Amino acid sequence: MNEFLYGVLPYIALTIFAGGTIMRYTIYERNWTTKSSEFLSKRDLKWANPLFHIGLLMAFGGHCVGILVPKFMTEAAGTDEHMYHLMSLAGGLPAAVLFLGGFLWLCQRRFAGNDRMQVNTSGMDKLLYLVLLLTIVSGTIGTVSNIPGGFDYRETISPWFRSVLMLQPEVGLMENVPLVFQIHMLSWMMTAMLFPFTRLVHCLSFPFEYLFRSNIIYRKK
Repeated sequence: MNEFLYGVLPYIALTIFAGGTIMRYTIYERNWTTKSSEFLSKRDLKWANPLFHIGLLMAFGGHCVGILVPKFMTEAAGTDEHMYHLMSLAGGLPAAVLFLGGFLWLCQRRFAGNDRMQVNTSGMDKLLYLVLLLTIVSGTIGTVSNIPGGFDYRETISPWFRSVLMLQPEVGLMENVPLVFQIHMLSWMMTAMLFPFTRLVHCLSFPFEYLFRSNIIYRKK
């Protein structure tokens, strides 16, 4: 099972992520949208949306540094393990608060808001929110539970992920990883597989089209 989960499933997830995204953009380009619900409920979105996306960007940046930058490079730069751990907590805890808080606020808006929001929430949306909840909660629990610093993910998860990218997966590195971190790894794979078929594709437009597109104007009744 470990061979499949950490030696095969990552490639299935990344293949679906890349292939499905290309197919959706080239064949179903008109469906490339966030399916904005701002005109249905704008008040909560004004605060929940920025909190969620700021937390997302902070978490993404922290993950890139923690996973893609090898431990020996930070140590060579003069940052020992204790200092690195304090720095990661200083960035990771605020990111978790913003990310999870903003997401829960968005969930409340969509599932406990007005009837129009619920009618415009598809089955795929519900599945996406469930997987994102699992991903964010498992990451938050992992961050909080590791405040004492008992688990060094840069000696297990990070080299495993880099080995996957190098097409030489070292499955053994994941054998003794705490359960919450294993759940977090599986949840990002599920997110990657859902990505091409959900509203998440809009994030790929951000660096290129989003900043230059015309504003969408909704006039009041």
